[in-house]
Amino acid sequence: MRALVIGASGGIGAALAVALAAQGEVVALSRSADGLDVTDETSVARVLAGVLGRFDWVLIASGALGVPEKSLKTVSAQAMLEQFAVNAVGPALLIKHVLRLLPKDRVARVGVLSARVGSIGDNALGGWYSYRAAKAALNQLVHTAAIELARSHPLAVLACLHPGTVATPFTAGYPGQKDAADLSAARLIAVLGGLIPAQSGGFYDYAGKAVPW
Repeated sequence: MRALVIGASGGIGAALAVALAAQGEVVALSRSADGLDVTDETSVARVLAGVLGRFDWVLIASGALGVPEKSLKTVSAQAMLEQFAVNAVGPALLIKHVLRLLPKDRVARVGVLSARVGSIGDNALGGWYSYRAAKAALNQLVHTAAIELARSHPLAVLACLHPGTVATPFTAGYPGQKDAADLSAARLIAVLGGLIPAQSGGFYDYAGKAVPW
């Protein structure tokens, strides 16, 4: 098995790369190591152009939390645009450029890290405007891409994955119980590995349960 992990310098991305390395070859990409700026398509195209061969698994673990807003009073256009650039536009560009790396004659799995707070149906607390909206946009982009992908890669699975709250620098400073990154990675791999093509385009949590849109 060959796997491509994008965002491998982050807590979850690094754990995913380590876990998948136990099952086969892993190519790990990140901004810090490879100069990959997911918000810049020139950068995305340049870095991915150097990646060769076919991959059975692709994990997109890039993202940023920013400063979640507690009320409308703190919403700013710039902060919202930054969240959309990193958490929605970036993954969409990555999916666009990894399509050529997916085999058509066997199952290929692409998992994109989303977040439960991007669920409109599950939102009962409010707040976090920019992050919620960006992740909701990401979910729509992945769902739409999965429909197109099924036409050219009928055996492929493309899905949004909610990792839960994981103990990484991403969540530092936020209260509450957090799972270890290696545990989260193992769960995500198990969930993505258990999905079938008919489930492509869905949104699933770390326990394999569908998350409402």
